[in-house]
Amino acid sequence: MDITHHMARVIGPVAYRSITGHTQTVPIGPCLIERLAGSSVDVIWGASAQSSAVIPMEDIDEARAFGFLVLLD
Repeated sequence: MDITHHMARVIGPVAYRSITGHTQTVPIGPCLIERLAGSSVDVIWGASAQSSAVIPMEDIDEARAFGFLVLLD
């Protein structure tokens, strides 16, 4: 399985569904995007990379199109 990593910055609302089923947003700031095989990515953030969310690729593409998520590499 190929895993692709990207350094990114969240600059607007990037929503995800939490384990409890509530919609939350990734905090503004730096993050790591890990694209796995399939149609989802893992977005990782926090000072120690302690937080993450699996988000459908189409939602990531939409966030990029709106300028809410910028790939830095």
